[in-house]
Amino acid sequence: MSAAGRLWAWAVEAYGREGVSETCLSLQDRDGQSVPLLLFGAWAAMAGRALDDEAVEAACDVARVWEETAVAPLRAVRRALKAPVIDMAAEARETVRARVKSAELEAERHLLAGLAELAGAPGPQRDPLPDLVRLSRAWGGPLPRPALARLAERLAS
Repeated sequence: MSAAGRLWAWAVEAYGREGVSETCLSLQDRDGQSVPLLLFGAWAAMAGRALDDEAVEAACDVARVWEETAVAPLRAVRRALKAPVIDMAAEARETVRARVKSAELEAERHLLAGLAELAGAPGPQRDPLPDLVRLSRAWGGPLPRPALARLAERLAS
């Protein structure tokens, strides 16, 4: 399996762990962080894949392009379709919402594939928190260190 395939499989499994999705959504919605970028950083650390400064900057560039161009707009449409809408049949709305969700996941999968190419070769497992902090700091905004620590703890367990 390719690094992109391994990262995607790991991210799907990790996101399903207790407390991970809630922590990720808080980091995304409250702190303005990129969940795929953070999952990539945790995966890289836990797989022992090095992220030098150039890789961190490139990862943020790749994530920003995918987030701004595809992921965030699709997320906004999916969320807008979540609640009932006047003059929109519920079944049709849910059908479209499911398709938008599928497209959003496909965009995130391509984003993770692009990120997987930036990590070094596998090596000894590392604590994910330092890489999460580096990526979050490079992404921008206030550093949500307590939330990143919770995420690292939940992903490492």
